[in-house]
Amino acid sequence: MNVDLYDFNLPEELIAQTPLKERTASRLLTLNKQNGAIAHHTFKDIVDQLHPGDTLVLNDTRVIPARLFGTKEDTGAKAEVLLLKNLGEDRWEALVKPGKKLKPGTSIVFGDELKAVIEDEADMGERVLKFYYKGIFQEILDRLGQMPLPPYIKEKLDDRERYQTVYSRHEGSAAAPTAGLHFTKELLEEIERKGVTIAYLTLHVGLGTFRPMSVDKVEDHVMHAEYYSVSQETVDVLNAARSRGGRIIAVGTTSCRTLETLGTRFAGGQLEACSGWTDIFIYPGYEFKVVDALITNFHLPKSTLVMLVSALAGREHILHAYEEAIQEKYRFFSFGDAMFIY
Repeated sequence: MNVDLYDFNLPEELIAQTPLKERTASRLLTLNKQNGAIAHHTFKDIVDQLHPGDTLVLNDTRVIPARLFGTKEDTGAKAEVLLLKNLGEDRWEALVKPGKKLKPGTSIVFGDELKAVIEDEADMGERVLKFYYKGIFQEILDRLGQMPLPPYIKEKLDDRERYQTVYSRHEGSAAAPTAGLHFTKELLEEIERKGVTIAYLTLHVGLGTFRPMSVDKVEDHVMHAEYYSVSQETVDVLNAARSRGGRIIAVGTTSCRTLETLGTRFAGGQLEACSGWTDIFIYPGYEFKVVDALITNFHLPKSTLVMLVSALAGREHILHAYEEAIQEKYRFFSFGDAMFIY
């Protein structure tokens, strides 16, 4: 399957640069995965799309200020680090710029209180860094780090919390699970009053979610592993929903990938509480085991995320929906509008 099958022309002005003032004011395109029917709403209308007995699954990861700007200790040349994965003992897997000049053994300083030494090169061009500091690393990171906004967002983010979901809890992500940015606490309470159960899991968003594809054939792409954790409380809710035939609705592709990781790991049986690393790659031909519906944003052309939604709704339906969204001037990507595939 050629990656170009998932390409489309997106006008640059439709890439949302800033979040809306009101989280629920985003637009919402609904897509029936069976017949391709499309309708247009605002996001707060999601309540009308949900049914009593549904289960809504949210990713409660929290974004860390993972982008650090420093200088090479020996030359003073500028260096940029994007933290991806905590390896323990003050070691992190990270992306670095300029990659060709930051080799193992290089020291990078970030002011007077933080230093990193590149120890190794990882599998896909990343680096392993060892950090040295005095004090508490997270507090230093909060002071020195910046929110790791995607490269297509050029505007400065004034309020860090607008790149966090209102239910974010467990720190560790290098990017936000952006479908969740549309929810407010009030909207979630309204959804619960309707008889919808809300459950939480954690997937720390890393390179696997936003790494661009560099292959021609879909099947040749290798996903980067990301850490997930699902509690006993959540799997009890999921198993009960499955047994009574209720819909399981993933909020975001990260929740979807975690749920399908569980479905694969415990194929044919009851889901169990667990944690680990997932590199699941969902593309057309995949048979969903847990997820019945998905709330998601609009994604990059030729991305693994466009392939995931195409696996759920069909490539033709997705590309048609995207074409209509472009005609209707929906806002795309992280701070953009939303889509409900049901």
